Amino acid sequence: MEIIKNKSFGGERPLFGSQNLRLENITITDGESGIKCCQNLECNNSKFYGKYPWWHVNKSLITNCYFAPGSRSAIWYSNDMTMKDCIIDGPKFFREMNNLTLENVKINDADETFWKINGLKIKDVELHEGTYPFMFSKNIFVDGLISDAKYVFQYCENVEIHHAKITTKDSFWECNNVTIYDSELNGEYLAWHSTNVKLVRCHISGEQPLCYMDNVILEDCTFDQECDRAFEECSNINASIKGRITNIKNPISGKIVADEIGSVTINEYVKAPNNCEITER
Repeated sequence: MEIIKNKSFGGERPLFGSQNLRLENITITDGESGIKCCQNLECNNSKFYGKYPWWHVNKSLITNCYFAPGSRSAIWYSNDMTMKDCIIDGPKFFREMNNLTLENVKINDADETFWKINGLKIKDVELHEGTYPFMFSKNIFVDGLISDAKYVFQYCENVEIHHAKITTKDSFWECNNVTIYDSELNGEYLAWHSTNVKLVRCHISGEQPLCYMDNVILEDCTFDQECDRAFEECSNINASIKGRITNIKNPISGKIVADEIGSVTINEYVKAPNNCEITER
């Protein structure tokens, strides 16, 4: 593998078409598409300032690198990539990719990040600011995520999450096949219009969680006091709740069991078959 180290590159496509290359302590200073249509690259301890610096690159490893705010839309259409120990300050990273792995990565502008990714593995990642990360992505595995970005995980499929703290609004909307373990889910309108959702040992806060869903399972989950109007128009519920839930509204079918239920609202708008079993232990 050829090694290039301690060099700066600017202008248009300076490393276009490179293969079997290791980059050490390089800087992409300006211009566009510094690394494009490449294969089998390693990049360590490098800095990226120009736009679109890493497009159409297959089989790559990026470690200990920094992506500045100007490196917007930096990594698109690239398959079989691993990134470790990096800091990203640019928006709109990671689009239309297959087999992407991130470990110990901090993204400070998560705006429109992780769109249309198939095969995403995340370990110990932080997402801050921005809107709609993970849109239209599928086959996602997460172990360790801290996120305060808005509207995370929309239109996603086949998602498994462990040890996350997600603070947002309208998360996990229009999703299918989502399982979340040992996580904290903060924000209004959790998982509306989703199917096949399972939460295990999670803590839920925010108004109107888990509404307009089909096939939702909760195991040993807890709710904050403000979680009212939960399970509205949900069908096929199987929920085991630890502690108190403030209010349940118009569930359609299934079973909800809690240590304590503040109130249940069943009004003229409830949908058939209206046979959800709601009990306290």
